[in-house]
Amino acid sequence: MSHPARRQPFAVSLLLSAMLLSGSALAAVTDQEILQDPKNPQQVVTNGLGVQGQRYSPLDTLNVNNIKDLRPVWAFSFGGEKQRGQQAQPMIKDGVMYLTGSYSRVFAVDARTGKKLWQYDARLPDDIRPCCDVINRGVALYGDLVFFGTLDAKLVALNKDTGKVVWSKKVADHKEGYSISAAPMVVNGKLITGVAGGEFGVVGQISAYDPKNGELLWTRPTVEGHMGYVYKDGKAVENGISGGEAGKTWPGDLWKTGGAAPWLGGYYDPETNLLLFGTGNPAPWNSHLRPGDNLYSSSRLALNPDDGSIKWHFQSTPHDGWDYDGVNELISFNYKEGGKDIKAAATADRNGFFYVLDRTNGKFIRGFPFVDKITWATGLDKEGRPIYNEASRPGAPGSEAKGSSVFVAPAFLGAKNWMPMAYNQDTGLFYVPSNEWGMDIWNEGIAYKKGAAFLGAGFTIKPLNEDYIGVLRAIDPKTGKEVWRHKNFAPLWGGVLTTKGNLVFTGTPEGFLQAFNAKTGEKVWEFQTGSGVLGSPITWEMDGEQYISVVSGWGGAVPLWGGEVAKRVKDFNQGGMLWTFKLPKELVAKR
Repeated sequence: MSHPARRQPFAVSLLLSAMLLSGSALAAVTDQEILQDPKNPQQVVTNGLGVQGQRYSPLDTLNVNNIKDLRPVWAFSFGGEKQRGQQAQPMIKDGVMYLTGSYSRVFAVDARTGKKLWQYDARLPDDIRPCCDVINRGVALYGDLVFFGTLDAKLVALNKDTGKVVWSKKVADHKEGYSISAAPMVVNGKLITGVAGGEFGVVGQISAYDPKNGELLWTRPTVEGHMGYVYKDGKAVENGISGGEAGKTWPGDLWKTGGAAPWLGGYYDPETNLLLFGTGNPAPWNSHLRPGDNLYSSSRLALNPDDGSIKWHFQSTPHDGWDYDGVNELISFNYKEGGKDIKAAATADRNGFFYVLDRTNGKFIRGFPFVDKITWATGLDKEGRPIYNEASRPGAPGSEAKGSSVFVAPAFLGAKNWMPMAYNQDTGLFYVPSNEWGMDIWNEGIAYKKGAAFLGAGFTIKPLNEDYIGVLRAIDPKTGKEVWRHKNFAPLWGGVLTTKGNLVFTGTPEGFLQAFNAKTGEKVWEFQTGSGVLGSPITWEMDGEQYISVVSGWGGAVPLWGGEVAKRVKDFNQGGMLWTFKLPKELVAKR
C-alpha cells in the first residue's frame, strides 16, 4: 500500500475493512487529548509523551520485577532500499501506530498485529541538502490528520485513515539549504514547526500554521535583526524585529545568513503558556568572522504560541566557535526548594553543561558539567555565561589556508546531541544519553554561497577512552550529582523513556534495546533488534497489557561526520524495523 500521493479506491476499501475488523474507533485527536496525553496510557499523541517532553509514563504493570518476561510480539519492516538512520518516535491512537522513516516516509500500522495499513512516500527532489543523514523524527496528530515535515522543507498533512494528502505547504526553499527533520507539534490549535539548515547559512525560523488548510499564521526568525510576522486574512502584518534591531550582536551583514536553525523542534509548557525551542549554530562555524554574541544562535527561546513573539532567551554558548548549538530539548519540571515551588526547565547542552532555568523568565538557576571532560570553558559565571578558555578556541586563518588547530572536548557532535533525555517524576532524576569524545578543530576562510555548505572549519573527532564513548547518566537537577552511569562502547544516539515501574529504556548502535533500574542503574533487560537503535521508545496500554515500541535502524550523523569514531561503528548494519514488545497478561502477577 505504498503511494506517493493518491490511493486506488479498491485499496482504500480494503484498508477501511481492515480497520473495522480490528475494532479501531478512529476518533479525531483533540486539543484536550494532546494536553492530557501523559495521563492517558492507552495512547501516545505527543512527541515526548506529553507536551512538556518529560518522556515519563505512569504505567507500572511492567516493572523491574517482571521485565525479564518482556517479549517481542511483532516487528514491522520499512522495506525497500531506503534505510539509513531511523530516529522517529511512534505515535499511537485507537490501536493504530503512526511513524516516519528515512527519506520522508510515513507509515500507519495496526498496533495489535504489525500489519501495514498505509504508507506515504514523499516525492523528494534530487538536490535535497540535509546535513546529517536523511532522517525524520516523527509526526504530529490532530483532528483526522497526520502531519510531518520533509527533507525538501515542506509540511504535509495526510488523512489518518487513508494516507491521502489533504494539503502540502512549502515552508522554505530547499535550494537555499533548508530542510525539516523534526516532528512538528500542535499547540492551542496551531501546527508549529522549526527548520533545519544551519550548515548552509539559512536564517532559522519557527512558524505556525492552520492545521486544517496549511495557512500560515505567524513566523518568527531566530536570528537577530529579522522581522517577525503574523498573518491576517492572508496578509503579513509586522510583529517586531527579533532582538529589536539588526547588527547588535553580529558584525556587518552576517546576520542575514546567521544560521540558528531550530532543527530539533520544541515543546510546550501549559503552566506558562510558552513554546520552548532551542536554536542551532551560528553560521559560519569560523567564529573570527563574526565577533559578538550572535543572538539568537546557540540559545533557548520561549515564545508566545499565539503570535510567535519571543518572551525570553538564554544563550548557552555565546559566540559559538565549536558548533555546540543550543538546540537540545528544554524539559519543563517542578520541584520544591526552601519551601517554594519552582517552575523549572532543564537542558543538557552539547557544550557539556547541564542547565536548570526558571521557565517563567529564563533566569539561570544552576549549571554544572555532566560529562567528564570540558576544555573550551573553565566553568559558568553566576548568570550561567561560560567562562572561556581562550586557548581552546581555534585560531583565525589570517594569510594561511587554515588557522591553528586545537584539541577541545566535547566534540562538536556534543556531550549530548539530538537524542532526548527523560525525567522521572518519582525519582526526580533526569536520564541523559551522553558521549565522551573530543576533536581537533581548525578554522578556514569561507564566503557565503546560496545553497552551499557554510562552515569555514575542519575537524576530526576522537574518542576520549578506549573502552567506551557512550554514557547513560542519571542526574539530580537539584544538586548536579550523578547518581549512576552505564557505559557503552559506541556513541549513544537514541532517545530515552522512563516509567513509574522504576524503568529506564534506551537503545545502542550495537542494536540493543536496553532497560535499567531507574534508581540503581542496574541493567535488567535487553533485546537485540538487528540494527542500531536511534529512535525514542514509547509505552502504552492496550487490551489490559503494557506494550513497548521502538524503531531500529543505524545511521544519523555519527557514521557521516564521525572521524576516528566512525571507525568504531563502521561495521554496524543499517536497517528499518519497528519492534513491539509486551508483558503477557498471564505474567502480570509477577510483580
